[in-house]
Amino acid sequence: MTVTPAQIDVLSKISTATITTVLLKKGLRNVWMRGTMPVRAGQKRLVGPAFTLRFVPAREDLATPASWASPISTRAAIEAMPEGCIVVADALGTTDAGIFGDILAARMVKRGVAGLVTDGVMRDIAGVLGTGLPIWCRGAAAPPSVAGMTFVGWQEPISCGGVAVFPDDIVVVDDDGAVLIPAALLDHVLAEAPEQERMEEWIMREVERGVPLPGLYPMNAETKARYEASRKDVTS
Repeated sequence: MTVTPAQIDVLSKISTATITTVLLKKGLRNVWMRGTMPVRAGQKRLVGPAFTLRFVPAREDLATPASWASPISTRAAIEAMPEGCIVVADALGTTDAGIFGDILAARMVKRGVAGLVTDGVMRDIAGVLGTGLPIWCRGAAAPPSVAGMTFVGWQEPISCGGVAVFPDDIVVVDDDGAVLIPAALLDHVLAEAPEQERMEEWIMREVERGVPLPGLYPMNAETKARYEASRKDVTS
């Protein structure tokens, strides 16, 4: 799925917390990828289509350094990554083997990859940070991926942090982690999320004025009428 610059601009102003609320109202509870936290403070919110990578548990005849030269390898997958994608790697929650190091991260930067999300960890962390690639993960470990995992493919459905991720679903990442927007619900989120943000900003201003929470959050009918009136005043 192609995400337009205009859609990215809208979503870049919407928090992952708001997106989870909007999707919850549609019945989707499991969209936040567990363990995907920013590797450094201050990483800006990113939006992009998911480019998926899949690892399975290591098997000694397959998970070897020689596999790095295989046609089915992380190296080959990186060369297929389109500019602007957010790579989402199913690392099985493994925390004792890093999926990528600094060299692969540097190549991803050269490919124009927007960011990397994984429920696993990175290695060569100082070098990885030096590449400037925005990363959301569980931390760092020295051993290479083949010490704990076997890479088996890309651009297929995966599980990352307990969430089903399909290629070209939309990923939004910020300080709260990574959230998935199913491609079929992108238009709904684009329509509903900006209003949710405006409403919560108004509620926050009311809290700062000293208004009690009952009837304010969530809004009762009277509060909703006050909110709607304030919106008319802004737009008139």
